[in-house]
Amino acid sequence: MTLTDAWKAFTVTTDAHVATVTLIGPNKGNAMGPDFWSELPLVFSALDADPEVRAIVLAGSGRNFSYGLDLPAMAGDFGAVMGDKAQAGPRSTFHDMIKRMQASINAVADCRKPVVAAVQGWCIGGGIDLISAADIRYASADAKFSVREVKVAIVADMGSFARLPAIIGDGHLRELALTGKDIDSARAQQIGLVNDVFDDAETVLAAAHATATEIAANPPLVVHGIKAVLDHGRVAAVQDSLRYVAAWNAAFLPSEDLTEAITSVFEKRPASFQGK
Repeated sequence: MTLTDAWKAFTVTTDAHVATVTLIGPNKGNAMGPDFWSELPLVFSALDADPEVRAIVLAGSGRNFSYGLDLPAMAGDFGAVMGDKAQAGPRSTFHDMIKRMQASINAVADCRKPVVAAVQGWCIGGGIDLISAADIRYASADAKFSVREVKVAIVADMGSFARLPAIIGDGHLRELALTGKDIDSARAQQIGLVNDVFDDAETVLAAAHATATEIAANPPLVVHGIKAVLDHGRVAAVQDSLRYVAAWNAAFLPSEDLTEAITSVFEKRPASFQGK
């Protein structure tokens, strides 16, 4: 079955109990714009409800997995709370938007069908949020990773801070989050961000499909139970972290530095932050 016409930001195909969800943009580097955030929970809700699907491969099209949040496409959503005159109404609306976007990533984590992410090229910001919601992560040798929100005056609020401590540990997460540095696939494997590294994009995708197929051969209700039991101990902490960062960002994220970050993206120049 192929469902390529139903979505603007994804293609979805299924074969032998394995679904493949592929990011397709529409903007450069599979950046996450409005279509991504609105369609992602619908895609994973449909796959969760489909009894023929037992495992999911999550991949990116082209040379890169994802450049993360599409700042130009989403800039308008930040506009209402920019500056020091934003009152409770605009901030409440902004808070609601953060919660909706968080729910999109949560749909991946909450899906009963195990998700295997295959990463090639760049995986930045929101891309890290997305793969942190997967159960298993593989990378190609050319993959690069960055929790880069600090570079654009944003506190990451889509799940990286909530989920990565259990994946890579607190110290590694703090290093990545506070510096915004890039790491390669070898370093990502060393710290546990990815399970394994493969030669290229074709090989990593094949490996993800092989693992998904192996999972799909197991009793599906038991697989659901394994996910539920493994997730149980951390669900409350994840949800608490997401609630806190949504409230923090609605209160404190709007700043001159954020305006400067967005402006610098449009003007294609380095940002100059003043702490205002």
